[in-house]
Amino acid sequence: MVVFAGQGDARRSLSLLWRAEVAAPPRVGPGPKPRLTVDAIVAAAVAVADEEGMAALSMRAVGDRLGRTAMALYTHVPGKSELLDLMYDAVHAELPTAYPESDDWRAPLTAWAGEVLELYVRHPWVLQVSQARPVLGPHEYANLDTLVRLLGATGLEAGTVRRLVGTLFPLVQGSARTVADARRAATATGSSDEEWWAARSAALTELVPDFAERFPAVIRLERDGAPQPYPAGDGQDAMPYPEREARETFRVGLGVLLDGIEAVRAGRS
Repeated sequence: MVVFAGQGDARRSLSLLWRAEVAAPPRVGPGPKPRLTVDAIVAAAVAVADEEGMAALSMRAVGDRLGRTAMALYTHVPGKSELLDLMYDAVHAELPTAYPESDDWRAPLTAWAGEVLELYVRHPWVLQVSQARPVLGPHEYANLDTLVRLLGATGLEAGTVRRLVGTLFPLVQGSARTVADARRAATATGSSDEEWWAARSAALTELVPDFAERFPAVIRLERDGAPQPYPAGDGQDAMPYPEREARETFRVGLGVLLDGIEAVRAGRS
């Protein structure tokens, strides 16, 4: 399911994102003062999406988590569209905006990519928010500004940096999506990775006996490029195989991309 951001009222959404809303007057009637805030609503909505997925997100579900009615939320957030923008931007506040100064431009870029990957894995619903239309919130911009500064340290021209921004985000998102999917596949389908592969490998061998002759490049890659066993106790040996593969693919792919940046820098110098 793909969700497009920025579907609510533009002025109201941006006012909430940048906290430019005029504060409501204090309550003067009897009874306790209201404690419901935009931040509390957003935090509850993020918790719902983290635990139950985007499909479970509704104003009613958020209200239930807060012990309030959905109608009580509308006083602070106009609707689900605006809430989604606020949620998306809020989780990006978890990302660092500064990295230690170093002559090695690769180290902070590698660290940035790893931080963003883990953010997406913690909040996999974020991956369902289309990048076709940005949220335009302060934390989203802070993350973008951080990446642009880190890429600026390469000395490449602005046009190239712009395209690298558009290359790095999909690389990280694609890897995070694979990790997130690997984690939920068994629960969502009712069968483990081992069971799934065992059943289909046996059927494929029986039904396509000439598989190796038809797809020799694939067979060669499986034979010559098979991953090496992970050392026991390094943390990766306990991961499900698909997640290990996704993380290793991310590491190698990012490294090759950074090698390409280095080659361009060397050629221009």
